[in-house]
Amino acid sequence: MADEALVFKIKADFLKALAHPVRLALIERLKEREASVGQLVALLRVEQSSISKHLGILRLAGILSARQEGVAVFYSVKDRDIFKVLRPISEILRKKLGESRDILDHLGKV
Repeated sequence: MADEALVFKIKADFLKALAHPVRLALIERLKEREASVGQLVALLRVEQSSISKHLGILRLAGILSARQEGVAVFYSVKDRDIFKVLRPISEILRKKLGESRDILDHLGKV
């Protein structure tokens, strides 16, 4: 039972690492190619300190990797399988949105 609780804790911690809009945006921005902190700040229009904090969380979770080139640090997606996790979530949300639209359409006709 204790082993099972540990597995659930590890899974929950991993999902917590994903559970922030900026972190999800970072992963999406890094989907095609690596980027430096400065590039990510410009793309997302979020303060550098915030970007750095979120990149650190994603790195600790094993989702991103980093490499240094001179003074710049470049981040990339470590394991592309993360998109196998994110894609089904998007599908579930699309269905949920469709159902909500159907309900709203029906309410508008009543």
